[in-house]
Amino acid sequence: MASHRQKQFSVLGMSTLAFAMNFAVWTMFSIIGIRIKEELGLSEAQFGFLVALPILTGSLARLPLGLLTDRFGGRRVFFVHMLLVAIPIYGLAFASQYWHYLALGLFVGLAGGSFAVGIAYTSAWFEKARQGTAMGIFGAGNAGAAITNLVAPLIVVGFGWRMVPQVYSLAMLAMALLFWCCTWNDPAHADAAGQVRRSLKQQLAPLGELRVWRFGLYYFFVFGGFVALALWLPRYYIAEYGLDLKTASFITMLFTLPSGLVRALGGWFSDSYGARAVNWGVFWVCLVCLFFLSYPQTTMTIHGIRGDLSLGIGLNVWLFTFLVFVVGIAQGFGKASVYRIIHDYYPQNMGTVGGMVGVIGGLGGFCLPILFGYAADRVGVRSSCFMLLFGLTVICMVWMHYAIKQQRRLDGRARVADVDAVSVVSSQP
Repeated sequence: MASHRQKQFSVLGMSTLAFAMNFAVWTMFSIIGIRIKEELGLSEAQFGFLVALPILTGSLARLPLGLLTDRFGGRRVFFVHMLLVAIPIYGLAFASQYWHYLALGLFVGLAGGSFAVGIAYTSAWFEKARQGTAMGIFGAGNAGAAITNLVAPLIVVGFGWRMVPQVYSLAMLAMALLFWCCTWNDPAHADAAGQVRRSLKQQLAPLGELRVWRFGLYYFFVFGGFVALALWLPRYYIAEYGLDLKTASFITMLFTLPSGLVRALGGWFSDSYGARAVNWGVFWVCLVCLFFLSYPQTTMTIHGIRGDLSLGIGLNVWLFTFLVFVVGIAQGFGKASVYRIIHDYYPQNMGTVGGMVGVIGGLGGFCLPILFGYAADRVGVRSSCFMLLFGLTVICMVWMHYAIKQQRRLDGRARVADVDAVSVVSSQP
């Protein structure tokens, strides 16, 4: 019989592996989509929609999956979810028309919703002092995107792209069975067996609170901004610095991989120093870096006494990469701290609130690249994408600043009320 500590580590390990598998599936079209585009002769717009559709559906699925997790428990939902997602993955190997890929991609994208299931299930197993670390370790599973970047191309070269969904579907089935055999129902749902379940209205009640949407805005930046930059940076390196695709993709991994892995450390910092303090630090670091990243390549002409002098102002590729790397690390910390602070406020509604925040963050990964392109067309400056993120950071910081001031004001009133109540009781004979 496994001890409670052994169950905790087994659940954490299996949940992280399962999420990494799902994240690898979620980003699968970034590799096989290139071959599909060649086979069908798709336009750039059709290709973009094919790649983006799974991101959108995976984001929207997080709220309903979170609700199901709160109601039925993470173990059951995660297991059934992986079994169901494995079916459309396998079906991709036999698709032949564009609408086939879109329809199957719609269901394959549900893999991205697994985050809402896993984060609620994992957090339920750990005491408050260690939940940030546990959720951070689980969130590091988004490094599963690197699995696809490394494994899928090898399969494509060796056996053709249609082998990728076949291998992934079998891997998903194996992961589901391994997960079921090595996990247990979380204590909260095990103890609640036979009790009256909360209604859907009770589950959704926290979503009426403004701070849920504030947390969603934070996650829109730290997670949505991360996904958007992961998609946008290769093209940026090619256009701005003249790099080839292979080099640009490799350098982009210096942003994506550390940002995913450092999430576990961000959870530990949130436990040790407070999620709010970590959030505030993340925004400040990003604000400074994005300020310099936003500055476009500039050439100034100074009319001197002996003739004109030209002065170039801008970031070279190495300094640019370093600043982007720092932003990625900060966003990794932020992804962990946002969910740690959610648990501080809504420990009994992690599936619902965490799912809604995940929806907003995922929509950031879908919307921001579109806004990047629109800003570049309107402004005519490539660094306008960083200008947009800079403005988003400012909005997050302003809202957080006033929210903290309001909370301190309410806390002060509560302390005064407590003192008055004590005075009244002590004055009675």
